[in-house]
Amino acid sequence: MNKLKIGISIGDVNGIGLEIIIKTLAESMIYNYCTPIVYGHTKVASFYRRVTEVSELNFNVIDHPSNAQPKRANMINCWEEDVKIEPGVPNKEVGKFAFASLERATADLINGDIDALVTAPINKDTIQSESFNFPGHTEYLQDRDGAAESLMFLVSDTLRVGVVTGHIPVNQVAIAITTEKILAKIKLMNTSLREDFWIRKPKIAVLGLNPHASDNGLIGHEEQDVIIPAIEEARANDILAFGPYAADGFFANATYMQFDAVLAMYHDQGLIPFKQIAFESGVNFTAGLKFVRTSPDHGTAYDIAGKNEASEISFREAIFTALHIAKNRKEGLILNENPLQFTKLQRDRD
Repeated sequence: MNKLKIGISIGDVNGIGLEIIIKTLAESMIYNYCTPIVYGHTKVASFYRRVTEVSELNFNVIDHPSNAQPKRANMINCWEEDVKIEPGVPNKEVGKFAFASLERATADLINGDIDALVTAPINKDTIQSESFNFPGHTEYLQDRDGAAESLMFLVSDTLRVGVVTGHIPVNQVAIAITTEKILAKIKLMNTSLREDFWIRKPKIAVLGLNPHASDNGLIGHEEQDVIIPAIEEARANDILAFGPYAADGFFANATYMQFDAVLAMYHDQGLIPFKQIAFESGVNFTAGLKFVRTSPDHGTAYDIAGKNEASEISFREAIFTALHIAKNRKEGLILNENPLQFTKLQRDRD
């Protein structure tokens, strides 16, 4: 199978995005697996090449992914004006460059000119504009895909966590979770585990909302009225969903090791334990879309931006996760069309 083209949006210019991108692309082994295409500008990249002291990395400037060189770090310039770079400083003015990068990369992704997209962290405030009025990447990409639902899915070798509600205030969570919404997320998670990760019969754990998963209704009613009916409906649809589990004991006792994935009710309930357990190796994957998008599981890290202290490990993992999922999807299509190809695909993988 030919090497896949991986598009990379640079995120916030004043964050650590280009630092971790450059450190990742400075590793020659990356080009054995994919052809990277960065959406940004060479002048900004040159600034962060000096910051990271990676003088040997030279970008091959192209105007379209079809012109990308397989053994090079390719760059598409997404704007013309000069950028005032101030590492570590939130700035509305540079938010437009983060969006320009994301917009161009997403357009190429939707058109099929790249095989997957890896997004460096944005500042969710400074990127806001008439063109970008979303809580984050996930919601923007879901809108561009035209999908009714998507799943914020944090994945690593040891733990996979999805969330029912994403970037909303905590005081709105109990209102936002419904039996229908939970069931939809369980179905998305089950489909993704089967098609994106090739897990034949996934086991999914569902967390409760209230402390102690409500202690049989003593502490809230959402478990009995909302969450349990969703689990029962999922099982009626031949999905191995279990719960609801009290979140604290579930993670403290490593019960998550018994499951292929965990569905949390809200953002911090799932992401705090995930980042504690798998921070450097963790990846954020947007499941349920027609295209593949991943990102590192951290933010702009303004406190260390421009200091050459940022670790590229999660970003590198995001690239390899995107490659893994994109290949699984492509091979899945081939197998559905021609089951006799299975032996050849297995031999190529080996």
